Amino acid sequence: MTTARPSSRPSCPPRPSGPAGPTRPARPARPARPARALAAALACGTLLVTAACSSGDDGASAGSDVAAAPVAGRTTTPTALPLTNVRARMALITEGDLEDDWTQVKTAGNWHDRLLVGKVDVAQFLTASTQAAACQQLLDGLYENDLLGKPSGGSALTGFQQGEARLFYQVAEYKKADLDKSLAWLKSLPTECDQFDAVGAKNSTRSVQVVAASLPKAGDARQGLTVTVKGASGGSPVTLTLDVAVVRVGDDAITVVNGGTDGVDHDSTDDAVSHGVTRLKDVREGRTPAPEPSQFD
Repeated sequence: MTTARPSSRPSCPPRPSGPAGPTRPARPARPARPARALAAALACGTLLVTAACSSGDDGASAGSDVAAAPVAGRTTTPTALPLTNVRARMALITEGDLEDDWTQVKTAGNWHDRLLVGKVDVAQFLTASTQAAACQQLLDGLYENDLLGKPSGGSALTGFQQGEARLFYQVAEYKKADLDKSLAWLKSLPTECDQFDAVGAKNSTRSVQVVAASLPKAGDARQGLTVTVKGASGGSPVTLTLDVAVVRVGDDAITVVNGGTDGVDHDSTDDAVSHGVTRLKDVREGRTPAPEPSQFD
């Protein structure tokens, strides 16, 4: 018998055409084939699992812990609730938000100081039409308590008195574009309406000064003014000093007008702004404002 020369290339076993018969000579089992079959079975199982995982079936995706897990570090911002009249009333400040001896009253909507009534003298301005109109809008808005115009959504107002001083407070929803326009107008007033005269009843003259005022860093945008009006009341000279503060929070705004003929308490204006913004944010996010401000605010 001639011995076959070993080949350097492995030979592939012949593919069986059918099941092995019982008379086939016995030969030792080749370990490579079972291993190859097992590998193929595992590969097939892997492909099936992969196909199932990558399937677009909604049921499979919904049941996957991986798909349901949130992305690390991702936070969601709560959607602000629309400011209805009820929510606006919830956002109003209370006596507890103001220091000193302020007393809350229900007549703020009827407050109209006659020292604010007057026709702006156009001749005193370099650009008469624009400057005079801006200054007239300021006086009329303060007198009518509608400095920002008509709200587009819910609104509520309240007032507080302390001696001769009054603090008017309003929360209302506006169109954001209108709010931005109003804030830009208020910002221009210390320049456009630095000092001007207005003619009142019986040709009485009011001297008006407008200066910028700082406010607490609260809300999305803000503008503060101090308006001083000098005139006469009952034949005697009198000076009305008012803090004016407007703060935007989203599409909502807080308006504060604080002062009187005895001067103005700037700290009360700051309290109304900072605590008022906190209350408004709570309401916008569906929370009930605390009855008293936190000592850490």
